[in-house]
Amino acid sequence: MTDENGVLRWGVLGTGGIAHSFMEGLRATPTARVTAVGSRTWERAQEFAAAWDVPRAHGSYAELAADPDVDVVYVATPHPWHHPHTLLCLNAGKHVLVEKPMAMNALQAAEMTGAARDNGVFLMEAMWTRFLPAHRLARELVADGAIGELRQISAEFGVNAPYDPDHRLFNADLGGGALLDLGVYPLMLASWYLGELTVVGATRRLSPDHMVDTHTTVLVRGEQGATATLSCASLTTLPDRAVLAGTRGRVELPLFWAATEVVLHREGREPETFERPFRANGYEYEAEEVARCVAAGLSQSPDMPWEESLRLAALTDKVRDMGGLVYSAPTVKAVPL
Repeated sequence: MTDENGVLRWGVLGTGGIAHSFMEGLRATPTARVTAVGSRTWERAQEFAAAWDVPRAHGSYAELAADPDVDVVYVATPHPWHHPHTLLCLNAGKHVLVEKPMAMNALQAAEMTGAARDNGVFLMEAMWTRFLPAHRLARELVADGAIGELRQISAEFGVNAPYDPDHRLFNADLGGGALLDLGVYPLMLASWYLGELTVVGATRRLSPDHMVDTHTTVLVRGEQGATATLSCASLTTLPDRAVLAGTRGRVELPLFWAATEVVLHREGREPETFERPFRANGYEYEAEEVARCVAAGLSQSPDMPWEESLRLAALTDKVRDMGGLVYSAPTVKAVPL
């Protein structure tokens, strides 16, 4: 399903900050054209459409899912609604790119991949970091043996946000907590390089109301014995750096979740720095991956397959279970459609 020029027609479901960021990336994607936006109200959809020159505004998500001129939907609503809104679009025959984390738990993620399979459509978790040119280069360096055998990963992502119990980042009803919002990036990096992970231990600090985590550190072990120390925080600024350490050197990724630079340290040599700037803001690369996969008739991306999303969902479940954190899913009546 593309227009007469072979361009994918996108619909945007949700009009929050991440939807605006994604639009900036889409503008730099030759294979994309945004034809519609859907929001909880027509007024909000119209504001978004006017800001980005989108032809049609829908006052409900169901209307967007039913739009015949939309091939693929970008789901940009808060975490607890990724599951119902993705199912809405998949069951309407739309391809879907859903913001990370894919779902609130592994059970929901499995239902989503099952729906994509049943409907014969494409589905991918929007783990944009995987498609950045800097990370492509880092993967090549490690695979080519530039640092020897990979033995240890460290990665951390932390912000010092003003505490507000009603804000999405701190509100359990909105899927808040450092782990789901920020911790998925370090977990993704470790899983990407080390394969199936065993959670060895986890420690956390809770929000003042004890409803969500504001700082979580996890120790994991990979399939071949390599380990990773992974941290995330919502009330503490962290260096946001990743280090891939091997037997003959290391690769460093400053601001790793949005990396534009790779620093290679080989034993006995001066460090080498490689710059890989974005064409726009980085979201263009995951959009291009969606277009490539849909054009090839694929239901999932080889670089961000369903298995990986299911693995990450199970990992966050495991880490939360170790601390007794429980997130209740929204009731059907509470889900805006």
